Amino acid sequence: MESYLKENFGGVKAKHSSDEALGRWRNVVGVVKNPTRRFRFTANLDKRSEAAAMKRSNQEKLRVAVLVSKAALQFIHAMSHIADYTVPADVAAAGFGVCAEEMSSVVESHDIKRLKTHGGVEGVLSKLSTSASDGLPASADKLAARQELFGVNRFAEAAARSFWVFVWEALQDMTLMILAACALVSLLVGIATEGWPHGAHDGLGIDAMGQAATLSEGGDDETPLQVKLNGVATIIGKIGLIFAVVTFAVLTQSLFWRKISDGSYFSWTGDDALELLEFFAIAVTIVVVAVPEGLPLAVTLSLAFAMKKMMNDKALVRYLAACETMGSATSICSDKTGTLTTNHMTVVKACICGKVKDVSSSSETKTLPTELPSSVVAMLLQSIFNNTGGDVVMNQDGKREILGTPTETAILEFGLSLGGDFSAVRKASTLVKVEPFNSAKKRMGVVIQLPGGALRAHCKGASEIILASCTKYLDEHGNVVPLDGATLDHLKATIDSFANEALRTLCLAYIDVDGGFSASDQIPMGGYTCIGIVGIKDPVRPGVKESVAICSSAGITVRMVTGDNINTAKAIAWECGILTEGGVAIEGPDFRVKGEEELHELIPKIQVMARSSPLDKHTLVKHLRTTFDEVVAVTGDGTNDAPALHEADIGLAMGIAGTEVAKESADVIILDDNFSTIVTVAKWGRSVYINIQKFVQFQLTVNAVALIVNFSSACLIGSAPLTAVQLLWVNMIMDTLGALALATEPPNNELMKRTSVGRKGNFISNVMWRNIMGQAIYQFLVIWYLHAEGKWLFGIEGDNSDLVLNTIIFNCFVVCQIFNEVSSREMERINVFEGISDNNVFAAVLGSTVVFQLIIIQFLGNFANTTPLTFTQWIASIFIGFIGMPITVVVKMVPVDSA
Repeated sequence: MESYLKENFGGVKAKHSSDEALGRWRNVVGVVKNPTRRFRFTANLDKRSEAAAMKRSNQEKLRVAVLVSKAALQFIHAMSHIADYTVPADVAAAGFGVCAEEMSSVVESHDIKRLKTHGGVEGVLSKLSTSASDGLPASADKLAARQELFGVNRFAEAAARSFWVFVWEALQDMTLMILAACALVSLLVGIATEGWPHGAHDGLGIDAMGQAATLSEGGDDETPLQVKLNGVATIIGKIGLIFAVVTFAVLTQSLFWRKISDGSYFSWTGDDALELLEFFAIAVTIVVVAVPEGLPLAVTLSLAFAMKKMMNDKALVRYLAACETMGSATSICSDKTGTLTTNHMTVVKACICGKVKDVSSSSETKTLPTELPSSVVAMLLQSIFNNTGGDVVMNQDGKREILGTPTETAILEFGLSLGGDFSAVRKASTLVKVEPFNSAKKRMGVVIQLPGGALRAHCKGASEIILASCTKYLDEHGNVVPLDGATLDHLKATIDSFANEALRTLCLAYIDVDGGFSASDQIPMGGYTCIGIVGIKDPVRPGVKESVAICSSAGITVRMVTGDNINTAKAIAWECGILTEGGVAIEGPDFRVKGEEELHELIPKIQVMARSSPLDKHTLVKHLRTTFDEVVAVTGDGTNDAPALHEADIGLAMGIAGTEVAKESADVIILDDNFSTIVTVAKWGRSVYINIQKFVQFQLTVNAVALIVNFSSACLIGSAPLTAVQLLWVNMIMDTLGALALATEPPNNELMKRTSVGRKGNFISNVMWRNIMGQAIYQFLVIWYLHAEGKWLFGIEGDNSDLVLNTIIFNCFVVCQIFNEVSSREMERINVFEGISDNNVFAAVLGSTVVFQLIIIQFLGNFANTTPLTFTQWIASIFIGFIGMPITVVVKMVPVDSA
């Protein structure tokens, strides 16, 4: 017995045993004596099963009760909502059954139940008196009432800030506050000591000048270049502050020594206070002149000017910084279709029933030269007209018009040329399910219900992908036959031959679906019958090859990233000049399986990436930016391009073929979808960069001369030849007028012959330092010579001699800046007058500067601390300024590293 029990029940556990294990004890009645008594504390399995069944039944009842209650509550809520919602009187009077607020609530909360209470989509369309197929009614009265009740389909514009808001923001500048305080004290002391109006000239002059200078500053949104330049401006400002403090200390010390030497140290007059205040004003003005606050203005002006001009060149800039960034681009990852090609597609070849046929074209129709079986034509038309995202409609002129993407348009046009009736074919079947084109799967499909009730799936997409899903094909007799190896090789060779002719290929296939099919089911992925392959011609845009060559000479690498067949991509790339000897063409599936080390070696050589997914494009851009530190521009048109557009340094969305998502993710919208426009954007970007360099070169020259002259004069002589008002006028020339003149220079073809600056290029180059040093040394020597020998040189005598000499020095200094501004138009080339007549802004700025300088010298004597000059003195000033131009020519001949 013991052995029997161990053999049969040794594995039974004392607790929590299964019903099967416990059931074995019920079969030992013949072995165990008095089993009823022995097993009286053992569970009754029959009753246990009954209890479990009862428990499961109760749980099921409870679950059903909860679901029913929930459904009842939802129904009650829905019904109560219908009862609660009342159409407003004015909406009902206009013939509508729902108000704008109700529809907004449904849309914002994604409330499907509330939508159903209004009868679903069809009910809402009825209540809004519109149609899903015909749109809004054309009645003018109805449209007016609709606009009044529901508003205009336009974003509400933010209220514009007034001019005085900007004035108030500008008044928060610390330098302006110091100048204003200085002007106020100067005004009060001047009026108290000299009376009105002579005593108010200095105060009013300081106040009016550099407010004008401060109001010329840029806005709050800083571009990357502005951030870099602000760093330079901060350093220069600190240097200027040191110069200003030392200058004020030296001038004040000279005043105190003079007071001590003449014994009037304890007797201070209003003139002494004015002189001390003038010293302070000079110190503050040195800070104002030293700080190149015109840099943000110059950047903003240049970017805004470029932005406006690029609009005329079919490029809409959404962010000002995009202009600047594009000027430093080292790589462009471009789409093929619509960017490098015209995006005007036409079916020119077809492989139907295993035979390749050229699609002949006439003025109105396209036909296949060989007769096709009627069953094949019917299947082809059924596939073309049902499996499409396009449409065929009649326009207002009664003419047939094809709507859809260029690819869809080409396919639909091909179907119509075969004699197909779009409406008749669509009405002959019912759409059950639609799977739009997927960039990852490279295919789209539909399931239709035929008149007899049978179901059929049609598929269209990348030829090699769809063909791989086919096991059968239609032969020349219209029969469905197995797709053997020889035929498969023939079809693959056909795809390659189409691609080698730069044709985009699409394969059309179908499969009869057995059994039922619902909208939630997936369209089959295999077992298709190949209907045919079409080759679509998309010609290369005129000028693309030349634009690619320009990019190459400018140090910008152009890469084609497309979803097309690799042979098609390579053919187009060769034609455009993108694919060169030694360049690599790779497919997306091969690219995405590469390791990091392989990618590091491969990516610099990639010129073409075909059959790429959006993730492949994003990965390529990310590696170019992070691993190779390139400035990358990316073109895109689809929703799935948004990640790559966002990842790039500058995203370029196509304005015609681009989706709204792509445009929202982009920095620039190419309005004509043309690659040549992208090159134009790059040229304007470089123009912005060069123009800012020109302005900085001009401004740093003036800064250096003004600082050194006033500082050295204050230290050696005890007075400054350039007064506060004069320095502030010079600051106006540098900031506002200089920015207007130099920041609006249009681009020239020479810009695209230089290598790209890239991400780490030095902004202030050696060429700029050479030009700055050469011109600054000349101006400093001239001013010092005039300061020392000017009276003798011009024969100036009398009590007014100091004022006359200082006026001549001030005039020569300003005239030098005028000629230096012309020389700054070109940093390396000798001929600085080329194209000057085409820049009306530059000519206007120069003319305005000359006129204002003439007025300041001849008519604003007390206000600007000047005195009218004679004709001879004016000629001498102009001659001294002009000499700076040939000196600049000589300086440009000094060879330096262009870095």
